[in-house]
Amino acid sequence: MRFHLLFLFTVCTSSLVCSQTSSFRVLAFFTAKNDQAHISFVKEAHVWFQAQGKLNGFQYDSTSEWSKMNKKELSKYKILIFLDTRPEESEHRKAFQHYMENGGGFLGFHFSGFALNNSAFPQNWDWYHNEFLGSGEYGSNTWRPTSATLKLENPNHPIAIGLPPVISSAPNEWYRWTNDLSANKSINILLSIDSSSFPLGTGPKLHEIWHNGYYPVVWTNTHYRMVYFNMGHNDIDYENGTNKELSRTFGNAHQDQLILNALKWVARSREK
Repeated sequence: MRFHLLFLFTVCTSSLVCSQTSSFRVLAFFTAKNDQAHISFVKEAHVWFQAQGKLNGFQYDSTSEWSKMNKKELSKYKILIFLDTRPEESEHRKAFQHYMENGGGFLGFHFSGFALNNSAFPQNWDWYHNEFLGSGEYGSNTWRPTSATLKLENPNHPIAIGLPPVISSAPNEWYRWTNDLSANKSINILLSIDSSSFPLGTGPKLHEIWHNGYYPVVWTNTHYRMVYFNMGHNDIDYENGTNKELSRTFGNAHQDQLILNALKWVARSREK
């Protein structure tokens, strides 16, 4: 029996697997090849979403095969999750846009929103970065990964159920964007970094420490069933060369509740 359960768990955390009775299905895409901090998050996310699926009545599947980003495969799922990257091939991008424009649900994390020209992930997908996410290119980040106090911008939104007005996040590398999300009427900012967090980051470079400013970290685009989270970068011991995990994204009660609320909300309705 112990061997059987271990085998089942192993199978359920691999690509596109784990059939179970559920009210809806979720498919997470990942690459898990770029940056140990993102790989750590992806591995952690598989375990957490699998467990939450059993507790909350949804089926969690995952795949690193972006060829699964096609109309036939996506039609099986109510929600897609991008854990660490975005699709790169034109046909996969078109399939995702069609899915979202026809009522599909989406959760995106941290690096899935990254785009920077003259990098391995250039801003070459206008619909996704400027219209869908609204954020544009990556602008800068804090360093090292640190916890931040996050303020609920819309306490009456379903994503805020059971949460206090401010929450303390798990450690994370926080992004600044080139677009002003607050000026975009299609974007509903749900959480931002509270001013009590400043200075945020420890450096060593001075520009990696934020002392002021307005930084949205969780938002939805009101034209789609979606939520983007800037969380998803664990602290890793790069300096000493051990690549040891120094922090986790999941296991923070309020942040876990936030993500679960978002998933249920996206699955439930198109309410803005």
